[in-house]
Amino acid sequence: MSFRIPDRTFFRIGDVSAILGVKPHVIRFWESEFPFLAPAKASSGQRVYRRSDIEALILVKHLLHIERFSIEGARKKLAELRKSARLREAMDAVLSGKPVPSGDAGPMVFPKIGVGALQQRIESLRHLIREPGAAGFEIPGLKSLQ
Repeated sequence: MSFRIPDRTFFRIGDVSAILGVKPHVIRFWESEFPFLAPAKASSGQRVYRRSDIEALILVKHLLHIERFSIEGARKKLAELRKSARLREAMDAVLSGKPVPSGDAGPMVFPKIGVGALQQRIESLRHLIREPGAAGFEIPGLKSLQ
């Protein structure tokens, strides 16, 4: 998906519609579903979009149409990206045809525990696997593994 955004300061909804390849009512719907999509309004009441608004709309379109997220899924993905401060990176990636980065804040960090504590945890998991009912788990049709 390639987008060419003209070198202008302001755009009307018809312009944005042509850039994105969607009808104006779709853009208005996305604005109602994604609160951060809130273009300024001119004194006449018309929406006035800036380049950053169009880039955000391109990212939303990418998530919905290319990556096939649901509205709720796209909201969550965008929240992840904002939380990890990767929203700008995601917009730039989509504009350059690269994949959207994950919203992860970085590698997982595990608490340091001693070998003895780790062995205890492993043994308790083995016991749970062998006899799930002993820990209060009832799985219909599953017998203890011996």
